[in-house]
Amino acid sequence: MDTEYVTFEDSLGDEDWGLILDKEGQLKGLFIPKGKEEAVVPQKIVDLCMEAFGIDITEDGEEIPDLLH
Repeated sequence: MDTEYVTFEDSLGDEDWGLILDKEGQLKGLFIPKGKEEAVVPQKIVDLCMEAFGIDITEDGEEIPDLLH
């Protein structure tokens, strides 16, 4: 059986957001769809990042830009 792999970006729709996790399951980044760079991050994503990873992605800080892709 052949396995077909798709890239992370290709697996998302044009308006989908995505969480990027490292091999340990820690938040590594937030994929923002093209054209939404200045948009407000959806509240459910903000809540999930805070609850699951203890990271407030709406807070200004040096580590925040490193998460955005």
